[in-house]
Amino acid sequence: MPLNLLGLNREGFEALCIEMGEKPFRARQMMRWMHQDGVDDFSAMTDIARGFRERMAADAVISAPPVLRDTVAQDCTRKWLFDVGTGNAIEAVYIPEGDAADEGDDPAARRYRGTLCISSQAGCALECSFCSTGRQGFNRNLTAAEIIGQLWHASRSLAADHAIGRPVTNVVMMGMGEPLANFDNVVAAMQLMLDDHAYGISRRRLTLSTSGLVPAMDRLRDACPVALAVSLHAPDDALRDQLVPINRKYPIRELLAACVRYIEKAPRDFVTFEYVMLDGVNDSVAQAKQLVRTVKPVPCKINLIPFNPFPDSGYSRSPAPAIAEFRDVLQQAGLTTTVRKTRGDTIDAACGQLAGQVQDRTRRVLRRIEESRA
Repeated sequence: MPLNLLGLNREGFEALCIEMGEKPFRARQMMRWMHQDGVDDFSAMTDIARGFRERMAADAVISAPPVLRDTVAQDCTRKWLFDVGTGNAIEAVYIPEGDAADEGDDPAARRYRGTLCISSQAGCALECSFCSTGRQGFNRNLTAAEIIGQLWHASRSLAADHAIGRPVTNVVMMGMGEPLANFDNVVAAMQLMLDDHAYGISRRRLTLSTSGLVPAMDRLRDACPVALAVSLHAPDDALRDQLVPINRKYPIRELLAACVRYIEKAPRDFVTFEYVMLDGVNDSVAQAKQLVRTVKPVPCKINLIPFNPFPDSGYSRSPAPAIAEFRDVLQQAGLTTTVRKTRGDTIDAACGQLAGQVQDRTRRVLRRIEESRA
């Protein structure tokens, strides 16, 4: 099978070039062609020797996962469904923010933020109860090429639609799957995102979201510290055990200690705690006050996420007044708190709604059906 060059970080690419008798700088040249110019045809790389291009064309490919569906919502949120083989498909979502029209007529002067939410697994093994991805079961980890291929394809597609060049300014590893459960491939892909010869995204603009795999958080701190978001969703262990089952292995006290350790090397001096608002479950004033006490040891910001419904979820979104009251308790206690604006829910692209297509090796879906019939 040909080598997919999209999956090689700079170190791996330079090693390949040396193995082929070429200078390491050829790797940097080819990376710029692939990732910055979106080129997938070796013959177009005109500043690289023809012989090297021909050898690469014979043994390697530049290939993102095929797109099964490309959907755009009224708010301009865009979702791609990518085919990753054997009946599995994963989703990536682009979320544009800001009004470029306010910045004048010069396209180069327009300022905006375009965030791409990327998947790391086909399905997810952690089974958080309020997440559509978790309900689909788990099949496998994505390769580094499949992870970076989402950014590569989105950058090419969006650049073709915009006069302002490559519009992906921020990347969040918040799509399908638990990124830290696919550590090596996710880190290799993020190294490419950070590399100035590839995408040049700053560590502050690259965010990884985890449900709390404590040992992997420590590894990430040393290997590739980027901005960190932690899916907390409950103020105490009893409730978090139900909502985020990995809490039974790594309870809140251990998770918060890992957050403090992570900040030592993080590009930001805080961790973002994500908290999905579930009506009658975790949204009371008393729970807000308890959350203040729980997160006190950690420099943090709180991101409240209105629950985005999906079929048979068993949950409802907290009413707007309840979310506002919860937010006010946190803010009055001195915690920087935001309420995430729901984007893309009309095309099932909002937080917690990504499902894709998963051939479930865990038999989770079948088990749930059997339990409902018992």
